[in-house]
Amino acid sequence: MNTYTQEADLAVVGGGMAGLLAALAAARNGAKVVLMHDRPVLGGNASSECRVHICGADRHNHIAHMRETGILEELRLENLYRNPQRSFSVWDTLLYEKALAEPNLHLLLNCSCLNASIADELIQSITGWQLTTQTYHEVRARLFADCSGDAILAPLTGALHRMGRESRKEFGEAIAPEIGDDKTMGMTCLFQAKDCGSPQGFEPPSWAHTFESCDDLPYGENGHRWFEMGYWWVELGGEHHSIHDTEILRDELLRIVYGIWDHLKNRCPHKEEVANWALDWVQFLPAKRESRRYVGEHVLCQGDIESEGHFEDIVAYGGWSMDDHHPAGFGAVRVGCPATIFHKAPSPYGIPYRSLYSRNIRNLFFAGRDASCTHAAMSSTRVMGTGCSMGQAVGTAASLCTSKGIEPRSLLEHIGELQQRLLGDDAYLPWIPYRPSSLSAEAVLEASQGDPEPVRDGVHRTVGEDAHAWTCRPGDWIAYRFGSPQSVRRVHLVLDSGLDQLISMSYLQRDDQRTTLPDCLPSRFRVELLREGQWDPGITVQQNRQRLIKIEIGKKAEGIRFVLEELWGKDPTLTSLLHAFLIEQHE
Repeated sequence: MNTYTQEADLAVVGGGMAGLLAALAAARNGAKVVLMHDRPVLGGNASSECRVHICGADRHNHIAHMRETGILEELRLENLYRNPQRSFSVWDTLLYEKALAEPNLHLLLNCSCLNASIADELIQSITGWQLTTQTYHEVRARLFADCSGDAILAPLTGALHRMGRESRKEFGEAIAPEIGDDKTMGMTCLFQAKDCGSPQGFEPPSWAHTFESCDDLPYGENGHRWFEMGYWWVELGGEHHSIHDTEILRDELLRIVYGIWDHLKNRCPHKEEVANWALDWVQFLPAKRESRRYVGEHVLCQGDIESEGHFEDIVAYGGWSMDDHHPAGFGAVRVGCPATIFHKAPSPYGIPYRSLYSRNIRNLFFAGRDASCTHAAMSSTRVMGTGCSMGQAVGTAASLCTSKGIEPRSLLEHIGELQQRLLGDDAYLPWIPYRPSSLSAEAVLEASQGDPEPVRDGVHRTVGEDAHAWTCRPGDWIAYRFGSPQSVRRVHLVLDSGLDQLISMSYLQRDDQRTTLPDCLPSRFRVELLREGQWDPGITVQQNRQRLIKIEIGKKAEGIRFVLEELWGKDPTLTSLLHAFLIEQHE
């Protein structure tokens, strides 16, 4: 068989949402990256193969303004513009396109990592088998990031890791079991149904389970009536090995899925409600919740989350409840237990950098559900929005380690630089403000109306009752005056993308689920330069669909002015929030 070898600054294993964002962040910040992924499409549980919506700190918009920004926001907004029909295949394509667009990023799809070489607690290389080309791909790199979910590099390198539930005593976790065990949360197979407009029959496969009564199913009669997108509680695996038993569990999950559809169509008291509906898609790759977790410099635990995670080295954040699924999954109803318990958690809470690199392997990062957490904490951090926050942090950290020639642990000495880089790329870090340049801080700031000062206060979203923004309508302007010509590298804008709205990619038909760009997002605006006392026409941005905008200037100017021309919503009474208007100078 062929063997192909390549060199990189960072090798990322796993192209789910955490791994994709790690790879994009590192590549955009100058690192040479190889992303090895064992599936044909990117996105992991969020891809067309699994179709799970990306949950996060905003909890499906029940906690306003806590949505993850940065690269995830970029992807979601582009998806609203390009994919109003909410096709998961179009979403796959968008993720693939974003990876292809980065010259520093090389994709290895359909490539499963199966070996690693290690010396002196440093990974030297990883090797993957690419099924489609029957080729071994060896990647030699200075740094590695395991975002595979199942933490494949742990058994291959000897990296410290855990699997199962800690005892209540070990970390003082009230929601942990009295005695630790090897049980985990399970995995789910979903389905999608469509209304065909006329009665549709259904004959189940002979191997499907039979559920005669609604009481045979979790949550009884009311729990299975939202049938368009299947049910998260079709879950198994927590009482088995959630890696080695996956194929057996998948078979059993499919028997349940087809049995549930048979129940809905042929046995349920409410079967008339689905008379015109037919199965359109069934998930054959289970969406997994939990398996191995790495041990980092810090193991995030229940107490950290409940105390809001005020770490000095915050680089990511979460906010999902501690959503601890019963190990019995679908069978929990038979033992009289709820399928899950939503333990309270604040939103946001901070996640420290020390939970994203290995305690004993010197050049290994990780992000996503295999990050360094207890089972209890991981029941919150495992959701993909939080994984994206961690992924962008890991990729950005890897790029800084590359440029400085240091190992992950040594970057703790430069944690402020990492935090500012993340904030500058529109990641959100609770309680840490962005530091604007001296030119932005010291220039005279004026506006056509209102108070312009919040655009340079370093907080780029609404927090509580404070919008941290200048409120404007089309025709309004805001401007810096420097007093003398200054060399301007670029203009940094953070626009209003409706963080109080629901924009996740999902098949669910919620009334508040957006399928178009938020009305408050600026679609057209100008950036003008003050030169010799006159405002020149500058640069006009049209058909904008992003929240973070960085416009290269590369000229001297006496001032910079932002002029809002149009919003995506055409109602003239609409307002928008400008969260940041900053000037970056040449170093």
